[in-house]
Amino acid sequence: MVTSIRINNSTLELVEGDITLQAVDAIVNAANSALSGGGGVDGAIHRAGGIAIMAECRKIGRCPAGTAIITTAGQLPCKYVIHTVGPVYGGGNRGEAALLASSYRSSLTLAKEHGFKSVAFPSISTGVYSYPVEEAAAIALRTVVDFLKTEPSKIELLRFVLFSGADFKTYSTVLGRLNK
Repeated sequence: MVTSIRINNSTLELVEGDITLQAVDAIVNAANSALSGGGGVDGAIHRAGGIAIMAECRKIGRCPAGTAIITTAGQLPCKYVIHTVGPVYGGGNRGEAALLASSYRSSLTLAKEHGFKSVAFPSISTGVYSYPVEEAAAIALRTVVDFLKTEPSKIELLRFVLFSGADFKTYSTVLGRLNK
């Protein structure tokens, strides 16, 4: 299943699938601040990409929440991995929404600076970091839509790759509300 809308010269697309299989310029990794690999999306990307990704992450060292860094993609079908650290959800009263939006903006800024034409995002912070999916989807999609409307870039395709059918449905519903 695919849901998509046009924003200026870009297509914003939602798909259910595996982010490690995306043949785009860059995929975004929902990393931890130590850039040490882990579970969920982060672990899957490190396993599929091989040791080259971890070697670059070790050289970089850390990535604070709300920021992003870029590495090689190793053996992945994409060209680069943008690693961003979203917030651990603690009830929503500790600046989580601003940090989550910053994670998306920081990733998009790196994509723009590198002239990427296609970028794939997971649902950041909604796994191990426990951010409620509907709230996270609203922040993610609003941030991306605002960026595509206001920031001139070469991004032609911005794809959200959602691992579960439930997440795909939630993101589709939220996108439908934003697109009215």
